[in-house]
Amino acid sequence: MRIGVFDSGLGGLTVVRELRSLYPSVDILYLGDTARVPYGIRSDATIRQYAHDCASFLHSQRIETLVIACNTVSALALKELQQEFDFPVFGVIEPGAAEAVRSSQGAPIGVLGTLATIDSGAYVRAVQERAPALELITCPAPLLVPLVEEGWTEGEVPRQVIRRYLEPLLKQGIGSLILGCTHYPLLKDSFRRELISLGHEHVAIIDSGVALARQLKKLVESHTNTQQSMHDKPGELAIFVTDAPRRFRALAERFLDQAIGHVSIVKL
Repeated sequence: MRIGVFDSGLGGLTVVRELRSLYPSVDILYLGDTARVPYGIRSDATIRQYAHDCASFLHSQRIETLVIACNTVSALALKELQQEFDFPVFGVIEPGAAEAVRSSQGAPIGVLGTLATIDSGAYVRAVQERAPALELITCPAPLLVPLVEEGWTEGEVPRQVIRRYLEPLLKQGIGSLILGCTHYPLLKDSFRRELISLGHEHVAIIDSGVALARQLKKLVESHTNTQQSMHDKPGELAIFVTDAPRRFRALAERFLDQAIGHVSIVKL
């Protein structure tokens, strides 16, 4: 099975890591649109065009399933891509919302995301479809993507930024926190440490990429003859970017904790 995954940059590797952990025999083709990162500050029309470009490229690589490892694109272009292509297309909004509802135990849900994701109201709609009475508190967190893209996932600078975004949500009694951008899980350890430091270790951190990868279980299994065959042969990992392949490779290898071989540069 060949799964195509795309994001605006490095963040989608959080989804790739989980997919490879759960389904090691699956071939994964990852596209990071590094020439145009970040998506979250663009207009809706521009984001939809970028999404079409990325999906079309992966389609040309003969993928069988497409994963949108980007909350912004999932919020704005999922339905269009599902209509445009003849293979299954998955986004990260719905799985993350479902997991948050299960984890919140009736307490409000906090959401941090890009400006575009928050403004789209996608998480609000997804949560209200499942739990209409549940309160959702959203907050744009535009400084987090640049930190991740620069590799600043540890230390005092990300700690202070994370605390600044967390404190208003914690004051409103959230029981779970959706990391509403696939870049943000690269800061998950820092988020967890800050929650503990602030006395809110009970707050569940929701990684939409993890929830999405689990959702694909039945689909992946349907492409294998037996459960055992899923683990017989390691799958291929092919990585494409639209700019700065050397820098991307260095950050990707550190995050995935493995050598990833050649990173191909493509023009969309």
